[in-house]
Amino acid sequence: MKKSILLTKPIAVFLATFGITVVFILLSPPNRSSPKPDSMARSFILWLHGLGDSGPANEPIKTLFTSPEFKRTTWSFPSAPFNPVTCNNGATMASWFDIYEIPVTADSPKDENGILKAVQNVHAMIDKELAAGTNPSNIFVCGFSQGGALTLASVLLYPRTLGGGAIFSGWVPFNYSIVEHITPEAKKTPILWSHGIADRTVLFEAGQAGPPFLEKLGISCEFKAYPGLAHSINNEELHHLESWIKTRLRSSS
Repeated sequence: MKKSILLTKPIAVFLATFGITVVFILLSPPNRSSPKPDSMARSFILWLHGLGDSGPANEPIKTLFTSPEFKRTTWSFPSAPFNPVTCNNGATMASWFDIYEIPVTADSPKDENGILKAVQNVHAMIDKELAAGTNPSNIFVCGFSQGGALTLASVLLYPRTLGGGAIFSGWVPFNYSIVEHITPEAKKTPILWSHGIADRTVLFEAGQAGPPFLEKLGISCEFKAYPGLAHSINNEELHHLESWIKTRLRSSS
């Protein structure tokens, strides 16, 4: 039996939102053998939503992560504060930082002060999880659209190596002036970047500019392009994310 879940709630139609707008199907997972319980270490996945969205609206994503390796995973779906957004004529909505124009291109102006403030909040969440005893190698930050841009900034500016950062339909939200703050440890954090070629909200070129930017900094990045995918997330992307994280999880041994 297939079950459809709509990941976002609509807001006023005149506002541009970067939330997930696609319905994805929860497929029955194949049977997998479970590892021994004592081999599974605590892990943490932080999901950052898009403009105008909310954390709770994205919680169905975790239901796709059915592998036994995620039995000890703690998920967090925070909601962005409400702020005026320039691209929406100053209307107030859930936004991690300001966005000046739509569509977002590789050359769109960047709210660096806003992104740095948002990064501090994300780092506080990561610090709290580290204090709870989670290995930094088992901490993953993921985000869609504006949340994807914040994900990139957050993992690159965190002073330690994390398990990984996964960007979906995002962009580079800062200029080279910030790169001097990226530590050698942060450069070791694996990056997964996924983007739909048919995206007309955050143009594919904006996402495609990410890996070359990172390569100049000596940071490796796995980039995956999805033909026909607009500004949304599909099952294929999320199933790949599950596998990508699973191969990077550290055991407790």
